[in-house]
Amino acid sequence: MPEIAHRGLSFSLTATCGNARAGVVNTAHGDIQTPIFMPVGTVGSVKAVHQHELCDDIGAQIILGNTYHLYLRPGCDVLRQVGGLHRFNGWQRPILTDSGGFQVFSLAANRKIKEEGVAFRSHIDGSRHMFTPESVMDIERVIGADIMMAFDECTPGDADRRYARQSMERTHRWLDRCVERFNATQPIHGYHQALFPIVQGCRFEDMRRQSAEYIASVYPEGCAIGGLAVGEPTEVMYSMIEVVNEILPTNRPRYLMGVGTPVNILEAIERGVDMFDCVMPTRNGRNGLLFTPEGTINIKNKKWETCFEPIQAGGAAQCDNEYTLAYLHHLIKAEEILGLQICSIHNLAFYLWLVGEARRRIVDGTFAQWKADMVGRLMRRL
Repeated sequence: MPEIAHRGLSFSLTATCGNARAGVVNTAHGDIQTPIFMPVGTVGSVKAVHQHELCDDIGAQIILGNTYHLYLRPGCDVLRQVGGLHRFNGWQRPILTDSGGFQVFSLAANRKIKEEGVAFRSHIDGSRHMFTPESVMDIERVIGADIMMAFDECTPGDADRRYARQSMERTHRWLDRCVERFNATQPIHGYHQALFPIVQGCRFEDMRRQSAEYIASVYPEGCAIGGLAVGEPTEVMYSMIEVVNEILPTNRPRYLMGVGTPVNILEAIERGVDMFDCVMPTRNGRNGLLFTPEGTINIKNKKWETCFEPIQAGGAAQCDNEYTLAYLHHLIKAEEILGLQICSIHNLAFYLWLVGEARRRIVDGTFAQWKADMVGRLMRRL
């Protein structure tokens, strides 16, 4: 199997507390303090949130874009001409791009998986397209993300052993092809790009071990854990994280893809995960669900109609003390766009506060006690 040749991204551990880790990822567009949550900017923007709000109000250190969506719109020609996604959207901090594997997985009725790659129809206009490991590497080069994800097949959480093994082995073969194409090409926009392979194996411990060993063998600059939070029980997800992190190299960042709730994130940090992304903060926010250090608020409920206390996200967002719960209740009930913006900013600020506080607790050695208390609080419905 080929090894990843190009090197430029680095990772150093600052402190540990049990298996929980605080570290620093160095990229061409700046350093990332871990554990970290990455707001999801699927099509080059985080929904309802301006870039200056991401930087100044929320404190985001890195955002995520999606290869599938950016390939379809605005397309590689536009991104190549402008000089990559950083220049296109004005975000000057690190960017990670998903490979599109999960989006292809979610298009079950409009795609066909082959050994060559995945043929699919666009969700926009029904046009036909083909993703291969090679083409995905080329697209991610054009997008210009600091961290590129290898093309994989995201296996459904309820897959049987036979299909799960076929899928995992296909992901490994595709990884070999991704590495070969990555090694044979250079960054287009003049700065280093790292390639992270993805562990698969569904809910089966032996397959997860095998996949983690295979991923570690390509000597990656970082590793991702995929195919979780896709239908399997939560305890199974935690068990798979433990199995995988026993094998993945300790001197590389570990990224748990698409997870999840605040409790999920704390449980995964306790098990040695460094990086997270999820649409939940913005998606739930747009539906009036707020995360706070004391529990979850459904701002649509009448009980908030005359609550004139400020929103609290843990002290992370400048906007927290500007608006009351009653005002936000009014905006959401009136279907005002400002309400969607405030809820999205609030939830992202809370997620960034949560991982930042986890980092501080890891450094001072109190993470385990703090995490146990926080999990109890976060489970409340206010």
